[in-house]
Amino acid sequence: MKKVTRLSLATFTAAMLGLSANVTATEVTASERALRIAQESLIIDTHIDVPWRLINDWEDVTKATQRGDFDYERAVAGGLNAPFMAIYIPSSYEDNGAYTLANHLIDFMEAMVYRAPEKFAIPHSVDELLAQFEQGLMSLPMGMENGAPIEGSFAKLQHFYDRGVRYVTLAHSEDNHISDSSYDIRATWGGLSPFGKELVVEMNRIGMMVDVSHISDKAFYDVLEITQVPVIATHSSARRFTPGWQRNMNDDMIKALAENDGVIQVTFGSTFVTPQANQHRARLARLTREINERLGEGTAAAQEAIARMREENPYPFATLEDVLDHIDHIVELVGINHVGIGSDYDGVGDTLPVGLKDVRTFPNLIQGLLDRGYSESDIEQILNGNTIRVWRAAEAFAAAQE
Repeated sequence: MKKVTRLSLATFTAAMLGLSANVTATEVTASERALRIAQESLIIDTHIDVPWRLINDWEDVTKATQRGDFDYERAVAGGLNAPFMAIYIPSSYEDNGAYTLANHLIDFMEAMVYRAPEKFAIPHSVDELLAQFEQGLMSLPMGMENGAPIEGSFAKLQHFYDRGVRYVTLAHSEDNHISDSSYDIRATWGGLSPFGKELVVEMNRIGMMVDVSHISDKAFYDVLEITQVPVIATHSSARRFTPGWQRNMNDDMIKALAENDGVIQVTFGSTFVTPQANQHRARLARLTREINERLGEGTAAAQEAIARMREENPYPFATLEDVLDHIDHIVELVGINHVGIGSDYDGVGDTLPVGLKDVRTFPNLIQGLLDRGYSESDIEQILNGNTIRVWRAAEAFAAAQE
């Protein structure tokens, strides 16, 4: 699989220098081989939060931008050409305008294509994705993060499918009408809700991929009992490195996902990757409480001590090597066919690992994989092959129901 190369290796360095005038410099230290793979490969990233970023802080990402982790020029420099745009709906919108907000965010994506049709296109199928790749266009498939906009209606699910949404993350940070969340201790349904169980069947029927990131462990197993096609975890990592944190997947879940022929898309945020980053916020909160108890909350002495404590405890960023450890672990556990990439760029704030600070740095990831002995065919599986397999399986099952 080869794409129309949009950035020659000879001009890569110049492009990076030109972009660094507009955004914070990001070091790319990859070899020519890694740069070539990045520029020639279809790179699918199953979760980037551009729509929500734009609704809160508008920039024209069809050009180089001042902020954020993604824009067209940086994506081209990094070789990224199929970023799934996350139609993210905060949990506060459950029963509170979620359907309208989701449509508004999809409008944003269609407007991007309208402004720059020579750069972007929205694929509605794998075949369209591959055709856009051959044309040198950047595809913007969409996934919905949080099923709240479905509002208990299969007609609304179909509506979003018709608009180009190709996966739904069943819940987000709180339980909703579909599923329990990995973050919510209430366990409202003890897994999937009755409607959620029906929804998985309907998603299979129409060809919508089921995303098991963010849902509780019990809900994950409920999905696997019901689904007749492979599922994906669009932005999760291995819980082995963050013990006790349900947002990542434990080894038994990863094995079950592989038995389903699904894919876990490793995500980059430091909180997902190392225990030090995962526990940092809780540690600062504990130290702050201790200072307030000792010196008096709100006092000048307490405020000075808290400021000094924060300065002495900077955020412990993960590194590219830590992210590679997750990929290695999953491959050792279940094989090369069940791992992909779901960075969560523009969705995790200033917590991205050293070496993977924005979409320009995919060559660094590829270099790391090469350094760890992955073949170019292995890397192709991680960058696109595994995701395409699951997407095609969803399409094929839906076609067989017609």
